[in-house]
Amino acid sequence: MLKTGLVTDPAMRLHHTGAGHPEQPARLSAVMDRLELLGLRDVLIDISPRKATEDEIALAHERSYISLVTAEVRQHRAELSTGDTIISEHSLDAALLGAGCALAAIDQVFSGAVNNAFCVVRPPGHHASAARGMGFCLFNNIAVAARYARTKFGAERVAIADWDVHHGNGTQDIFYEDGGVLFFSTHQSPWYPWTGAATETGEGRGAGLTVNRPLRAGAGRAEIMDAFRHALLPKLADFRPDLLLISAGFDSRMNDPLGQFALSDSDFGDLTLLLLEAADRYCGGRVVSTLEGGYSLSGLASASAAHVRALAQIL
Repeated sequence: MLKTGLVTDPAMRLHHTGAGHPEQPARLSAVMDRLELLGLRDVLIDISPRKATEDEIALAHERSYISLVTAEVRQHRAELSTGDTIISEHSLDAALLGAGCALAAIDQVFSGAVNNAFCVVRPPGHHASAARGMGFCLFNNIAVAARYARTKFGAERVAIADWDVHHGNGTQDIFYEDGGVLFFSTHQSPWYPWTGAATETGEGRGAGLTVNRPLRAGAGRAEIMDAFRHALLPKLADFRPDLLLISAGFDSRMNDPLGQFALSDSDFGDLTLLLLEAADRYCGGRVVSTLEGGYSLSGLASASAAHVRALAQIL
């Protein structure tokens, strides 16, 4: 069994999105309650949450955008002016916690206190670019974490695998010309946010380090596992990352209300094991997974539990 960390904070439930909104506070409770019910909390190592500082958020976001988010939350606006993201009184605090939880996990993985970690956070992050929030996202948790690992721990090469049903356009944009981050995504296409074509492969120093595998509605285990095995693994062999990050969106699970993929809970377990094997090979097993989408409460709960079982290798 591996030492798997878990980091969350119930204060992220205070980011209220309104009745009927799919990205709801109950998502956190659904995951945590299921881990408790299955006895998984007892074998996980609790990581203390914290808020990210403005300087840490600025590793991936323009300061003018951080100021805009801060101002619009304080002005009690109902929606972020840059995109389709509901905000409320505690949204800024929740977003800072979401990013900070990922940074706390990075600290523990690099210290050796845990082998890997799962961050149960909201709001999600992978649609937020350097200067724009959208798609329920304010700050890009995984992008901030990648830059933090490079800045604080000298991780020269970071790989991000995103299996959310929606393309992580914000993560792609932030690292498109970076050169130190490999971004890989499987996602439904055509589908929101209408990006992520296979021809989008990076530019400049980042040329070839963006790898998109858009798939039609109805895609499931065969198509997605094939993409991970035959498109991601060879890239990882060439790139040899110092850290592997997962944008863990469970809206690619069957019967999610915002997606049309057909992954099962066991499929998420197998994807996780595949990534753990790669991490063992290239980066000392260092993996940090951050929750993105997943909007069926029962589906999110069961898929997250399967993911955690695989992270801890409780099979």
